[in-house]
Amino acid sequence: MYVGILTAPFSDKSLEEVVKWAADNGITALEAAAGPGSKHIDTEKVTAGGAAKVKALLKKHGVRLSSLAHYRSLLEADPDKRKEAGRVMKQVIDAAAALDCEVVCTMAGMPVPGKDKMKTIEEDFAQVWPAMGKYAKKQGVKIAFENWYATLLQGLECWDRVFSIASGDNVGLNFDPSHLFWMQVDHLAAVERFGKRIFHTHAKDTEVRANRLRHVGVLGGGWWRYCIPGYGGIHWGEYIARLKSVGYDGVLSIEHEDGLLGREEGFIKGRMHLEQFI
Repeated sequence: MYVGILTAPFSDKSLEEVVKWAADNGITALEAAAGPGSKHIDTEKVTAGGAAKVKALLKKHGVRLSSLAHYRSLLEADPDKRKEAGRVMKQVIDAAAALDCEVVCTMAGMPVPGKDKMKTIEEDFAQVWPAMGKYAKKQGVKIAFENWYATLLQGLECWDRVFSIASGDNVGLNFDPSHLFWMQVDHLAAVERFGKRIFHTHAKDTEVRANRLRHVGVLGGGWWRYCIPGYGGIHWGEYIARLKSVGYDGVLSIEHEDGLLGREEGFIKGRMHLEQFI
């Protein structure tokens, strides 16, 4: 296993700057923000012949791509917007293939207005993702959905249905334990149950403030927050051991959403904490 970072917080920096910073600070992999015009992986340029330049930059600094990150819902209610979102996703998949990057991290989709999550899975997800998964497989690319609770991947019953519809062996998870932790879903049991679907992982912790929770209840706000690994309630040694038990040996990609730590500081502290266990 190895430590990487999601590059989104470096949106003001060029890919060259991010790669150099990562190499200088012991980060060996990037979950690189990708899309048309992205400062990190501009998929239009890469698919138009720019892959060699990106590969050379990464090789020079000894940094790899753990994935391309394109977190956009393909389930737009407007047909034209849905078509465009699908076109861009195919471009991201093509860019990943051109860069010899095995994984595209994305979202299963947001609920369509007027429908709950399960109905959206049955009626909209089913129209889009089985075909997109097959397209990715032809390119030698895996699709990894982040289990962000606001998307279709909330409770595990939603996970079951998503993977029964998009059942290809290249469609799986960017497994993020932080969302499950505050929802009180057993993240360790979920690793065991969906182990073969885990293609990528987010390393993000969650602090639960018990005193606030006792005051406002689970329907209130402010009783949990996302934080850097080591600053919340997840036991990373136990979690990493469980990942290893199901055969996962990939990236622990730090997703920095901790408002109490600076950008660079948070990534470095997260790396140091995780490296104790790998």
